[in-house]
Amino acid sequence: MFSCVSSLCCESVQENDTTPLTPVQPNTTNEDSLIMNQDPREWTETFRALFDEKVAAYRKGTRTVGHLFSEEETRFLRTIGATPQEIFDFVEDWCDAGEPDPETALAITRIRWDYLQKEQGGTHSERVVHLDSFPSRQATLAGLEWFPRIIEKAKAKLRGELPPDLMYACGGDRRFLKKVNVDPVEFLQVTRDAGEKVEPIIQFVTNRIQST
Repeated sequence: MFSCVSSLCCESVQENDTTPLTPVQPNTTNEDSLIMNQDPREWTETFRALFDEKVAAYRKGTRTVGHLFSEEETRFLRTIGATPQEIFDFVEDWCDAGEPDPETALAITRIRWDYLQKEQGGTHSERVVHLDSFPSRQATLAGLEWFPRIIEKAKAKLRGELPPDLMYACGGDRRFLKKVNVDPVEFLQVTRDAGEKVEPIIQFVTNRIQST
């Protein structure tokens, strides 16, 4: 059993790359069949230990995804709907910027895991949303820049379709969320509860602004 992983990271400088991304191919091993039978208590402590281990390794100088995660750890992350790149981004931002903290990374991962179980039936999406499909940083909704972008990023995060060059709860996301006084975990849950609708998300954010 491996010993087991958070980061203020803005999106990678590769974000403007227009090369189409290859869709993730489904893994046909019976690891996916374990997803539907998981209890979050069974993997939460493993996640915490993994996160702490990767934080220590990052601080000692291991700064690439390929060197930071083993195949066994990658398989474990897949069963909970996460990827090494996503956890690396959280680790990097936690070490370099002091946020989001490990418990926030865990809470975000738990929402994604629950979505994978209940909304996707334990089946990983084969799709990766192309970078050019996301609204620009300057796009506005309800008079707020970045709002359309973070909504689409949250939806892609829930579905497991974020490209590796984007991070949900990156520095830009956090700046927006602080401006509207919403936590990244809270925003992800609100987005999930809204389903395909945008109006409930707008209402939630505008209500929060008005109450502060």
